[in-house]
Amino acid sequence: MTDVLDLATRLMAAPSVTPARGPVFDAMEAMLAPLGFEVTRFTRGSGEEGSDEEPVENLFAIRRGPAGSRHFAFAGHLDVVPPGAGWQAEPFAPEVRGDLLYGRGAVDMKGAIACMVDAAANVPAEAGTISFIITGDEEGPALHGTRALIDWMEENGVKPDLCLVGEPTSVDRLGDMMKIGRRGSVNIWIEVQGTQGHVAYPHLADNPIPALVRILTELDALVLDEGTEWFQPSNLEITEIDISNRAHNVIPAVAKARISIRFNDTHSGASLSEKVVAIARKHGGTALPIVSGEPFLTPPGDFSAVIAGAVEAATGIAPEPSTTGGTSDARFLRSVCPVIEFGLVNATMHKTDEAVAVADLYTLSSIYADIATRALRL
Repeated sequence: MTDVLDLATRLMAAPSVTPARGPVFDAMEAMLAPLGFEVTRFTRGSGEEGSDEEPVENLFAIRRGPAGSRHFAFAGHLDVVPPGAGWQAEPFAPEVRGDLLYGRGAVDMKGAIACMVDAAANVPAEAGTISFIITGDEEGPALHGTRALIDWMEENGVKPDLCLVGEPTSVDRLGDMMKIGRRGSVNIWIEVQGTQGHVAYPHLADNPIPALVRILTELDALVLDEGTEWFQPSNLEITEIDISNRAHNVIPAVAKARISIRFNDTHSGASLSEKVVAIARKHGGTALPIVSGEPFLTPPGDFSAVIAGAVEAATGIAPEPSTTGGTSDARFLRSVCPVIEFGLVNATMHKTDEAVAVADLYTLSSIYADIATRALRL
């Protein structure tokens, strides 16, 4: 029941390309219920005909400790990215070859969730309350996943004291890095309207491309900051330019672009959006920002020390506290309680032939059990 390799294999064998629903959550519930967890599952999102949204399934499970005991939460996602082509074997038929377990979700992050379940089985119920915050919508839009779980917890009066997210944070070997924060993220769509016309009669048209070029040139020249103690410098990247003009002799009517900004805690999504909107407006364009997350930091302290102690006891190395990388659902969970991310080696996540070292699964399970036990004693 609680062999971590078996648990990981069972989760990985349930196809769950984002948004995840059904069988993979059935497998998760079947693992947790015998361990004394009260499992709640619910679906959010419209799923209505004609809607772009697909329903998302979420799971919250809790095993309550003695009255007044601390509450430690494991969090993660069961959805995965599409497998793509070129796998040596079926991506949803996990198999061990040599020292590695292959299959989609091996490291991101069904392997880590299996380690969490195995860890929970090895933490006595009297040690305190343990819960699982598990979504099927992390790899997708993240609209109806962890945010919906947070709403559910608030409605039901559930609030963990600490939360560990099992994202694959390790770089070269298990235990070398934990994430104590993340930069924020904003995507901004820029548009310049012109007047279509023949290239031989430019006085009868208004070409929007030069204005778009001026906007992008000014944005590309921005130096947002030099970084902070815990965060690398913010960066602005031009990610798309769209003219949609298939004719060589036509001045187009509209020119569009998209930029993405990853920013540290010297900025907010709103302040950066205002800056880009002003630059676009100055050159006759418009800008539509969508902020997908604000920067956050769980300052080094008791929680990071707990994780570092458990990792060093199992591996002999101290994890580097870092804020690098992309966004994760920790950006939402940080509004509930202190949150840190720690998990498997991320070298093959989202890649063809994603794989995890079998030995790392057993080690991570032991680390997670130690982290939970130490955290419940704080």
